[in-house]
Amino acid sequence: MSHKSDIEIARDANKKPIQEIGARLGIGSEHLLPFGHDKAKVSQDFITSVQGNKTGKLILVTAINPTPAGEGKTTTTVGLGDGLNRIGKKAAICIREASLGPNFGMKGGAAGGGYAQVVPMEDMNLHFTGDFHAITAAHNLLSAMIDNHIYWGNALDIDPRRVVWRRVMDMNDRALRDVVTSLGGVANGFPRQTGFDITVASEVMAILCLATSLADLERRLGDIIVAYTRDRKPVTCRDIKADGAMTVLLKDAMQPNLVQTLENNPAFVHGGPFANIAHGCNSVMATSTALKVADYVVTEAGFGADLGAEKFMNIKCRKAGLAPDCVVLVATCRAMKMNGGVPKGDLGAENVEAIRKGCPNLGRHIQNVKSFGVPVVVAINHFVTDTEAEVQAVKDYVESQGSEAILCQHWAKGSEGTEALATRVAQIADAGVSQFAPLYRDEMPLFEKIETIAKSIYRADEVLADAKIRNQLHDWEEAGYGDLPVCMAKTQYSFSTDPHLRGAPTGHSVPVREVRLSAGAGFVVVICGEIMTMPGLPSVPASENIRLNEGGQVEGLF
Repeated sequence: MSHKSDIEIARDANKKPIQEIGARLGIGSEHLLPFGHDKAKVSQDFITSVQGNKTGKLILVTAINPTPAGEGKTTTTVGLGDGLNRIGKKAAICIREASLGPNFGMKGGAAGGGYAQVVPMEDMNLHFTGDFHAITAAHNLLSAMIDNHIYWGNALDIDPRRVVWRRVMDMNDRALRDVVTSLGGVANGFPRQTGFDITVASEVMAILCLATSLADLERRLGDIIVAYTRDRKPVTCRDIKADGAMTVLLKDAMQPNLVQTLENNPAFVHGGPFANIAHGCNSVMATSTALKVADYVVTEAGFGADLGAEKFMNIKCRKAGLAPDCVVLVATCRAMKMNGGVPKGDLGAENVEAIRKGCPNLGRHIQNVKSFGVPVVVAINHFVTDTEAEVQAVKDYVESQGSEAILCQHWAKGSEGTEALATRVAQIADAGVSQFAPLYRDEMPLFEKIETIAKSIYRADEVLADAKIRNQLHDWEEAGYGDLPVCMAKTQYSFSTDPHLRGAPTGHSVPVREVRLSAGAGFVVVICGEIMTMPGLPSVPASENIRLNEGGQVEGLF
C-alpha cells in the first residue's frame, strides 16, 4: 500500500499535453484555449459544432449524508470514469471547481484522492483558469453599479434599505458577513447595511452553471432581482444596465475547462455552486458538451442524495433537458457505523451490528433515487480498516432494498479497483431502463413543491411556514414565477433540518425560515434552519500549513 499524500501522488503524475487529451474526444488543438500545458478551455465554436452528435449515457454519482468519516464522492466519480475507460469505453468525467475559501479553511483541495484524482491538483485548487475570479468581478460590478445609481440621483427610486444584492469574495471571512458601507460623508454615498457572501454562493455562479449559451447567460443575468423600490416593485440587473458588461466579464468563464485524471482520461471541471444553498452541480455547458463527445459521462452532485441528487434531477435535468441513465450511490462502512452511533474515534474497530443499525440512511437514499425512475447501484468506497464481514453486511442490506452494492478500491488501485463497478454501470446504462421524471410538475404551486420534497425525500410530516412566507410565495406566483423549481437550503448532515439527527428519521417537521427568489438562476431558494452563505475559518485553518517547499512546489493542499 502506498502512503504517499494526495498531493505527492498528483505531483508524480505522468501528465500528457492537454492537446492529446482533447484529441481523444475529437477536440482539435485549434479549439483548445490552453492555460499552460495541462489545462485548456474548449472553444464555443467547437461546442456549437457538435450539437448534432448523438448524446452519450449520463451517470450521476451521489452519496449518503456526509459524515466526518468522509465518503469519497469525487474520488468515486474519478475512479468510475477511469474504470469505464479501462474496460474500453469512451468516457469523460464532469466535476465542479474548488472554491478557494474552503481550501484554506477546513478541507484542503477537492479533486478526488489517492489514485483516483484529477490533475493538475494545485492549479485546480488555487486560481485554475480564473473562472471564480471572473464571477467575483461580475457580481461586484453589479454591486458597484447599484450603489452608483443611487448616488447619482436614484432615477429608479430604489429603496436603499431594500437592496438585496450583497457583495462576494472567494474567501472564508466571517468579519464581512454583516457590514455597513458608504461611511465617510456625501462623497461616498448613502450609508447602508449589507454584507459579503462567498463567491460560490453568488446567484451569478448558479446562472453560469445553468446557462446554455452566452445569449442565455445575458438574459438570465438581466433577470436578477437586485433591489426593490419604495413601493416594493422589483428592480433588476437589466434596469441597472449591468447585464451586458457582466456578460463580457464572464465570456471566457462560460467555456468548460478540460483537464485529465491520473490515468490521462478526459475531465471537464467547470463551475461550482454551493450544494446546500444552490443546486450543487457542475455547469450545464460542461455536462452537455461532454455528452456530445463521449459515450459515457460520469458527473457528481454535492453532498448527500437528499440535496445533490434531488437538485440535479429537479433543477439541472429539468432545465437542461438531461436524463440520467444510472445513479451510483457512494457509501462507506465507516459512515454506516457512524450512522449506527459509533463515535469517530472508534470507527477503526469491526462493528457489524453498528453497520446494520446505520444502513437505513443508505436505504432511504436508494428509495429516494428510485422514485425518480432511475436505476441505482451502490459503490462501497473501500477503506483499509474495512473487514469482510462489514462489507458483506452492507451488500446484504442493499440487496434487501432491491439494489446491488459493489466494492470499489480506486483510492488504492486506481481504475483496477473500479472494473466491476464500471462493467455493471455500463450494462445498466446501455440497457436503457431509466424512466427518469422529475418529482413534481412545473405548474404545481410553490408551497406544494416544498411539501413534496419535504414529505417524499426527507420523510417529514409537515412543512412549517408562517403567513408571511406563504404570502410571499403566492405573490411570486402572481408575478409569473410559479413554474420555477424550488432549491432547498438545509443542512447536508441529515435528512431532517437538524444536523445531529443521523440515520433515517421520520416524524420530523421542516421549518422554513425564509424564501428568496433567484429569478436569474430560475429557482426559489427555500431556507430551512441555519445556513451559512459566508463560512468562517476554523481555529486552526488549513492555510497555516500551506506553503512552498525548497523546490518551489506547493505543500499542505491535502
